[in-house]
Amino acid sequence: MKKITALLIGLIISATVFAGCGKSNTSSNSGGSTLSNIKSAGTIVIGVDDTYPPMEFRDKNGKLVGFDVDVADAVAKKLGVKTKYVPTAWDGIFLALNSKKFDIIQSSVSITDDRKKNMIFSDPYIYGGSSIFVKADNTTIKTGDDLKGKIVGCQVGTTSQDVLSKMSGLKEVKKYNAMTDAFMDLANGRVEAVVSDPEVGDYYISSQKDKIKRLSSALNEEPIGVAFRKNDTELRDAYQKALNELKQDGTLSKISEKWFGNDIYKDKK
Repeated sequence: MKKITALLIGLIISATVFAGCGKSNTSSNSGGSTLSNIKSAGTIVIGVDDTYPPMEFRDKNGKLVGFDVDVADAVAKKLGVKTKYVPTAWDGIFLALNSKKFDIIQSSVSITDDRKKNMIFSDPYIYGGSSIFVKADNTTIKTGDDLKGKIVGCQVGTTSQDVLSKMSGLKEVKKYNAMTDAFMDLANGRVEAVVSDPEVGDYYISSQKDKIKRLSSALNEEPIGVAFRKNDTELRDAYQKALNELKQDGTLSKISEKWFGNDIYKDKK
């Protein structure tokens, strides 16, 4: 779904920032396993990029809401702890995880082989990918091949950016810090297509289907998982057990229906 590793310069800058920060937000440095420290503290600290509706974003009152937020809250309840969310820019979120600024990342993280070198993941709890969105009256772009010669928008640092960077013949790839800005430019004709996770694009256009549409063909499909530090297998296993139970008891289905209008877990229990 979201988000490739940041460019080297971004990592260097982020590393400098994190080096200057104070104590870790987690209790991982207090000895013992991360899971036992979380249970002792009574709180699991979760890194999120809060600009990605409907997965994780701020509502009109400034409250953090979204599909991932509801799922993480439900898992935390199973674990007997509360949640604390740490909003973090995507280009530094993986570095922040390994710097122990939080315990996990639950923020639409695509599971890739490259990321597996530095993190471990839960099983996929949803699937995203690089879907193509165009203006509703566009009849010239029907597949990925039709993006040649076009200006295409995506969120910076995402797997969609990675996919587009490997495509030849594009006129320009415009990169945005927030997907809402990309879709706004699409609606205003500043880009000819936007590539994004289907859930994100569908949510954005749900109230303006007369302006934007999603093509039936996508550039790829990606498994989405919760990210953990390499040595936190105990925490990963406990989190996975809770996710499995939430899937079996129908909680994940209810959360899916709330945010997507349908049960993505139907016939998968």
